[in-house]
Amino acid sequence: MSLSVASGEIHALMGPNGAGKSTLAAVIMGHPAYRITRGRIALSGEDISLWPPDIRAKAGVFLAFQYPESIDGVSVVQFLRQAVAARKGQDDLSILEVRIAMSEWMERLGMDPSFAQRHLNQGFSGGERKRNEILQMALLEPRVAVLDETDSGLDIDALRTVGRGVNLVKESNQEMGVVVVTHYQAILEYLQPDHVHILVDGKVVASGGPELSLEVQEYGYDRWRDDGG
Repeated sequence: MSLSVASGEIHALMGPNGAGKSTLAAVIMGHPAYRITRGRIALSGEDISLWPPDIRAKAGVFLAFQYPESIDGVSVVQFLRQAVAARKGQDDLSILEVRIAMSEWMERLGMDPSFAQRHLNQGFSGGERKRNEILQMALLEPRVAVLDETDSGLDIDALRTVGRGVNLVKESNQEMGVVVVTHYQAILEYLQPDHVHILVDGKVVASGGPELSLEVQEYGYDRWRDDGG
């Protein structure tokens, strides 16, 4: 498959279970369980296919997980200080700087200030975990963000909150390219993608504009399974 995301664009990658969407997201981030045997991943023209995940992250590749992990004993603010320092190459980044930036973004995202002191994703609801991912994306200012089923398990109110949060981050980082991995059209009502792709059995079988997601909602994925696009 071939997928090119230009600066500032939002791409939606849709497909049924088992199509390879989350696998692709993991490969882009450099998950060690996968090995690239053909082709390459390029960031601003530079081949990053052999780079480890931490180097990709420092270069500006961001992955919002479908099921964010919890880390007991590490607060949200401690985690973000380390992540932002690594991304910006500032080992002496003070926790005060991070707190100020966090406070501003938490207010914009409608998050309780006490959230910063909680252990990372420990006891968080599904919506809180997803908003924490959006907070990370805001502070890390990635060049390209892959959102792996960020809408998974969210009710309509949480979905609206996450969609609004992604848009706020996009407004402040307009050069950021975004790849939204999803089964459903609902989150795309908030994110308004420039391009929509249908992935079936590891292949992009159709590409188009936002109207393609409406076809998925109306016909499901069998239409593309049957005729191969």
